[in-house]
Amino acid sequence: MTENGYRPGTIVNPQKRISDEQVKILHKASMEILDDPGIVCFNEEAADYLDKAGCKVKKDENWPQKAWQVRIPENTVMGAVESAPETVVLGARDPGNRLHLDTDVPRLYFGTGSETNIYLKTRIAEFQQVDDPNHKIRYPVFSEDRGTVTHLCESAKLCNALENVDFYIRNVNLQDPDITEDNKDVNVFLASLMYMTKHVQAGITNLDRLDDVLKMAALIAGGEDKLKENPIVSFITCLVKSPLQMVEDTTQKLIGVARRGFPVVVSSSPQGGSTAPILEEGMVSMINAEILAGITLAQVVNPGTPVLYGAVPVRARLDTLHDLYGAPEFVHYNVDCVQMARSYRIPVYSTAGVGDTKVPGMQAMVEKILPYLGVASSGAQYIHYALGLMDKTNVFCPLQAVLDDASIGLVRDILRRPLFGKENAEKTVKEVRKVMASSTRLFARYIRKPLREGLVTKPYAFESTEDKDEVMVKAAERLDEILSGPDDRLDEGMLERIYKEVPGPVARERFLL
Repeated sequence: MTENGYRPGTIVNPQKRISDEQVKILHKASMEILDDPGIVCFNEEAADYLDKAGCKVKKDENWPQKAWQVRIPENTVMGAVESAPETVVLGARDPGNRLHLDTDVPRLYFGTGSETNIYLKTRIAEFQQVDDPNHKIRYPVFSEDRGTVTHLCESAKLCNALENVDFYIRNVNLQDPDITEDNKDVNVFLASLMYMTKHVQAGITNLDRLDDVLKMAALIAGGEDKLKENPIVSFITCLVKSPLQMVEDTTQKLIGVARRGFPVVVSSSPQGGSTAPILEEGMVSMINAEILAGITLAQVVNPGTPVLYGAVPVRARLDTLHDLYGAPEFVHYNVDCVQMARSYRIPVYSTAGVGDTKVPGMQAMVEKILPYLGVASSGAQYIHYALGLMDKTNVFCPLQAVLDDASIGLVRDILRRPLFGKENAEKTVKEVRKVMASSTRLFARYIRKPLREGLVTKPYAFESTEDKDEVMVKAAERLDEILSGPDDRLDEGMLERIYKEVPGPVARERFLL
């Protein structure tokens, strides 16, 4: 289903956590942070760019490597904000799957994220009750694999089929023996584009291979001009290491992507309680400063570069200092960041749907669905990490992705806007009068039309029909159905061209499921 040539997403009435006055307070705090202490920049070219843009730049001798202290004045930041597009289009192999991110429209899109080392596979086993051999249950058993090219292809095929996946961020780290820093990027994007007709996004490992990735994308899109019109790929750059340090290599990647004019996420992921203050006013002031510093650099390099405000704030566990995604503060941070991005009129890349537990189950469902509701209700446009992540962002589980897809469907139904007006109310009055004049006094005959229009919520996809919980089993059956079914992979002719014109892909059979 498309809407005006794009994926429809879900338009919501945004809920505010902080007031307009508090948004101004946090903005002012961020500007003060960027002025003093400013950013420590380890990339000389970025320091030069920012110096020419009016920032106060000087050598910082407190570091063993080359470093510059960069103080960014508010007028430079706001000039960059004005330069950043208010609308960003993310393309797709199937043009009907393009995404339209418009700061005036709080339209929700959900997708994957992270680059997990572990691929958690599932099989359904039968268990027998010890004291009653006649009582048996079926339940999933999990096993871990290291991520491979084939696993990434399988993940892409699955996510292409899941209804509530709107975009795909590579979610499996390639650990095949022949994957190197030199060829990783081409194989990541090929594995993703091979099976994905929706938008594909990833980071870049080696900037020297960016043009190879773009050449492959141009072949698939139908040429360089077509790729510009329909950017089927975009990029993530987490250039600021919290607190307030612009790292050398990722900053260079941002500069490279910005020069080419492709959409890029300017991402930051501080941890409240360790690399950022734990209270929301401290966390949001600092992450906002970090993201705005990256956006400023992108716009200085190439004014008009399509950027997404990339908020990935997390909270620390106070006993281990590991990430804690299931905490209410995680929702607070993210909702506040959505409001900050909306105040700057920059499309926002937000975060929800990570499970702290290591396997699917009740804890995972609670840790995921509550942040879905909290963050999505704020009008976050581009919600990543939303499907399949377990054990923070260390594990991708296809079974959990299937469960998450169903949960996101429910969240969309809960948050969809009420569309009725005076005319609808008048029709309702007539409907009530007709029913009350009938012999049955039932409204069943009036259900068909709203059902067809998608205005009536369907039952939970994996509901049990007997007096037992079969959610996991039914989800596993759905997973097997998708993975054994047809796909939308690239045709042989296109694959032949890619292997002929783009260096780096590993053996072809590894991409064929």
